[in-house]
Amino acid sequence: MTRVVHLHIGAPKTGTTYIQTRLGRNAKTLADRGVHFPSTSRLARPELSQFRAALDLTEQDWGGAPGHADGAWESLMRRTRRLEGNVIISHEILAPAPPKVIQRAMNDLAGSEVHIVYSARDLARQLAAAWQESVKQGRAWSFRKFLRRSRMGKPFMMQAFDIPDVLSTWGMAVPPERIHLVVVPSKRRNGSDQQDTLWTRMCQAFQIDPAWAPLDSEATNESLGVAETQVLRQLNQALGRKVAREGDYDELLRRMVADGTLFPHRSAPVTLRPDNYDWVEERTERSLEWITASGIDVIGDLDELRPVRPDPDARWHNPDRVRKQAAMRAAIGALSSMTAEAARRPDPHGLAARATRELKRRLEP
Repeated sequence: MTRVVHLHIGAPKTGTTYIQTRLGRNAKTLADRGVHFPSTSRLARPELSQFRAALDLTEQDWGGAPGHADGAWESLMRRTRRLEGNVIISHEILAPAPPKVIQRAMNDLAGSEVHIVYSARDLARQLAAAWQESVKQGRAWSFRKFLRRSRMGKPFMMQAFDIPDVLSTWGMAVPPERIHLVVVPSKRRNGSDQQDTLWTRMCQAFQIDPAWAPLDSEATNESLGVAETQVLRQLNQALGRKVAREGDYDELLRRMVADGTLFPHRSAPVTLRPDNYDWVEERTERSLEWITASGIDVIGDLDELRPVRPDPDARWHNPDRVRKQAAMRAAIGALSSMTAEAARRPDPHGLAARATRELKRRLEP
């Protein structure tokens, strides 16, 4: 039997966590149908194994103790070579990989029919979500600075969002008919069915029946409002980048932010300032022209990649200048949640307690 490998390379902030977790939860039933979402160990979840493999392949080392990803890619490749049928490998940090990394991946997958799957959403929403995600991961930069550097193509995520660059680079290794661009459905068109539509489109790219993975993903990655993001950004700044990159801190904040327990309320959503839409729309049109001429397989409506400008009469909420009352409400909610967490867990490194003390200090007049 021919082995077909679907290499899902991202992009970040396009529902990748949902897709990976759903594949992981249904790994056994998928395997019964000849579809494999491999892990490097029986004890490790496939999505975690593949994250470490992607880190190893791209020669990065974060999200754990130094060296924790060493050898993970080769281990995943050994497992993949023993499989027949349809194999899915997925992680979003692969999107902006340089040619030497792509060449290594292709050499290691020699003998397989490799397909590249890339998911994209409208850049205006993607940028707002990417800044929030960077703050969740410990960054303390302002939204203004993030957007300025994004316009220059500097941050990792902006490199991953560059559709022509990413798919041209990966396209050197596979023909265009084996590159599948999945358009993330827009909320304005799909409403509550947005997640189901995304899953259906991804299954089409992976060449699987959606019914083969009946268990839905329980993973959540809640969006933050302007006040909540500002409080978290100041907390990162106060604790310092070194602490923010510690595994326990990362796990604590990521979990509490993702499941919505850190901030029980939501302020106004993070959106682009109206005058940022000009350059975002320009980049989007350039991407659409490239996609149309490329010959790649498109799943979904390309019009959904076009950003929708806000109502000109609507007030824009500046994420870098949040009203004190809104920030205070968000901070008190976080303080309450963090205090309960500090009391509940052993917390050997004192990170929950430390974060609680810092929030209290920030609330002092």
